[in-house]
Amino acid sequence: MPVQHSNHQLPVATAIRMLRTRAGLSQRQLAQRMHVPRTYVSKIENEKACPTLSSLERLADALNVRVPDLLTTNGPTLEDDIRELQHDEFISELIPFLRKLNPMQWTSVLNQVREMTVMPRRTA
Repeated sequence: MPVQHSNHQLPVATAIRMLRTRAGLSQRQLAQRMHVPRTYVSKIENEKACPTLSSLERLADALNVRVPDLLTTNGPTLEDDIRELQHDEFISELIPFLRKLNPMQWTSVLNQVREMTVMPRRTA
């Protein structure tokens, strides 16, 4: 049975995923920083593995945070992030179109955005 958390705490898995994505890291990149297999990061984020104290220390180092930051949230909540994104001019223009995409189209759009940010095209 999952442990119940108070409002100011997040499950470790959620906090790690949130901090990783905010840092712009893939699971593979985080795993490389920790010197562990990518599958270990995936298992932690999906609550299939419980990180040891040593792993929490390595996670915190890799994410440039403190161990307590992995256990509680002092920053914006997911709802705050969603609200902020909805007020972003670019995102608000995208939302009506995104609702019309099928899963294959979603994947295609995500892959194109990743490619543009990883390897920006040169302009003339």
